Amino acid sequence: MDSAMTAPDTAQRRIKAIHSHLITAAAHDDSPPQLRHNPTAGEFFSEQGYSVVLPEKLQTGKWNVYRSARSPLQLVSRFPDHPEIGTLHDNFARSVETFRDYKYLGTRIRVDGTVGDYKWMTFGEAGTARTEIGSGLIYHGIPKGSTIGIYFINRPEWMIVDHACSAYSYISVPLYDTLGPDAVKYIVNHAVVHAIFCVPQTLNMLLSCLSEIPSARLIVVVGGIDDQMPSLPSSTGVQVVTYSKLLSQGRSSLQPFHPPKPEDIATICYTSGTTGTPKGVVLTHGNFIATVAGISLSTSYSTSDIFISYLPLAHIYERVNQVMTVYCGVAVGFYQGDNMKLMDDMAALRPTIFCSVPRLYNRIYAGIMNAVKASGGLRERLFNAAYNAKKQAILNGKNPSPMWDRLVFNKIKDRLGGRVRLIVSGASPLSPDVLEFLKICFGGRIIEGYGMTETTSPISSMDEGDNLNGHVGSPSPACEVKLVDVPEMNYTSDDKPYPRGEICIRGPIVFQGYYKDEEQTREVINEDGWFHSGDIGLWLPGGRLKIIDRKKNIFKLAQGEYIAPEKIENVYAKCKFIAQCFVYGDSLNSSLVAVVSVDHDVLKAWAASEGNKYENLAQLCNDPRVKAAILADMDAVGREAQLRGFEFVKAVTLVLEQFTVENGLLTPTFKASAHKSGQRQLLTVLIGFQIKRPQAKAYYEKAISNMYAELAASDPSSKKVL
Repeated sequence: MDSAMTAPDTAQRRIKAIHSHLITAAAHDDSPPQLRHNPTAGEFFSEQGYSVVLPEKLQTGKWNVYRSARSPLQLVSRFPDHPEIGTLHDNFARSVETFRDYKYLGTRIRVDGTVGDYKWMTFGEAGTARTEIGSGLIYHGIPKGSTIGIYFINRPEWMIVDHACSAYSYISVPLYDTLGPDAVKYIVNHAVVHAIFCVPQTLNMLLSCLSEIPSARLIVVVGGIDDQMPSLPSSTGVQVVTYSKLLSQGRSSLQPFHPPKPEDIATICYTSGTTGTPKGVVLTHGNFIATVAGISLSTSYSTSDIFISYLPLAHIYERVNQVMTVYCGVAVGFYQGDNMKLMDDMAALRPTIFCSVPRLYNRIYAGIMNAVKASGGLRERLFNAAYNAKKQAILNGKNPSPMWDRLVFNKIKDRLGGRVRLIVSGASPLSPDVLEFLKICFGGRIIEGYGMTETTSPISSMDEGDNLNGHVGSPSPACEVKLVDVPEMNYTSDDKPYPRGEICIRGPIVFQGYYKDEEQTREVINEDGWFHSGDIGLWLPGGRLKIIDRKKNIFKLAQGEYIAPEKIENVYAKCKFIAQCFVYGDSLNSSLVAVVSVDHDVLKAWAASEGNKYENLAQLCNDPRVKAAILADMDAVGREAQLRGFEFVKAVTLVLEQFTVENGLLTPTFKASAHKSGQRQLLTVLIGFQIKRPQAKAYYEKAISNMYAELAASDPSSKKVL
């Protein structure tokens, strides 16, 4: 080789060599070449089954970048069948033309106060409404490029407003109640929102803080009645109109589209975070199209499919689901807005696609298994026989006997409407036994995926035909993934039996950055374009990704809520009984538990005041009455600190031992703080201590397991049959 040849020349030469070896499905096929069909290109990649492994830089020879085997040489950024679709507007416009008379958006109608069947709006009708809403915003003088707030739960108008934003180059900004009114005001001001779509229930909150959201010029009330709209003084500079009036105003003054470019911002999705203010994740039209194009290579929907929308549209998981349904011409039925009536909605809609989160699947699992145990006798034996027979058939790659479905599982399938052919789980990990249960009881295809708002949702998902549980599948064809060493946590690429490290993602699905926050953006996206997720993963055989830890002390509960344990521990530190506190939670459970190192003197004084006789403090620590008293005190402190519902600890283990450096549960921390004294700046070094969380988790593993077992036994919702 010519020693003067540059690295890019070397790369080009190797890529040309690879292309010369490739075998494509057909000469006229424009789909990405399937490298796995021809191992003679093996000098360039390492075959892993569902993934291929490439060197990050050809000249280094370090093989640690994983791509989907479906598209190993080029990351997907457009639909292979429709490369002309570059924006969300392009996507919807094509569907309006292609699926004009097909059912699109459905809601249940009320007749004499009784909820009835679904009523449908076609793609063509939704397209007309989209044009009228966009024209209405222009009628009110909302400039192109403005941010538009959407402040209500899932319903057809949510999608129509979002489509209008895409068609007229507005930027949608979801607002949602779980963030609280202060966070909503912060987002409106931070994103400089000009128009807000709300419902009567959220209108009063907006009106009460108009002086604090000066950028707002227009409030549109979905479901509002014209003669009940408040008339605001002209000095406020804010108009309040109903959604139906905005439609008619737009209809009388139709405007041509202002189509966006792929690189234009489609939405700013604010994440609740865990400490501080919400962060605005900037996502482009190109991000969404790349994500859904990647999904389309492995998952197919059709116009005969029906999707139920109940997960919050303010979150990226459901937003991406909706882009996919538009592309495929799928009918979308919305729930009534009440999670307790979701099963009734599913019975009426009978969806074929169901996307949810582990918390609901866990409830379904617990409800059915408890019902089976309670039935006893012949029914229980029949269920177990059917379950084991179907499990063995699936593991052996065979089709289970349809007899088992007729005898047992069709009744269970009816709980989700009876027609679900595809179940998707995301937002947090699904335990392997629940995933197995879903496969056996509901049949069809079960997919678990892993994604983040910053990556426009899916980073990886389980491949069809993969019967191994306990992982989140292979990388999306729209991104590449690598694991970066985290030596301080003893995670490295040289770990045996599997490489481990922080999950990093690069590709067209990665967000542009945090809105108005370059510093935090630089913290998570490096100069080579790799987004650092903060999650720790390992590579299983076959190129499957498994999530095992969190780099920062932040974790998700089963319902997808983020928790910052130090913040909660600092709140509970004010509790009189607590000397030290270790709060624990994980993605397989929906509640927090805590190990409390008690203050010996306070515990003794309380026992004396209560007339509680005891032999030693250890006996007190195991007394249910003592635990209840300490939990009640913690609850009071938590309420005073305004902890959110999911941040309250639900069970405690009381210990006498302190967390110390000597027993390996604490590590010293050194923090520098600067302050001025006269003309001099003084630097103070503060010495503190921090809980070593992985070590504490291992140390109290049995206690944690026992607490979750107690919660499961005492939680009535886990026994409820859905």
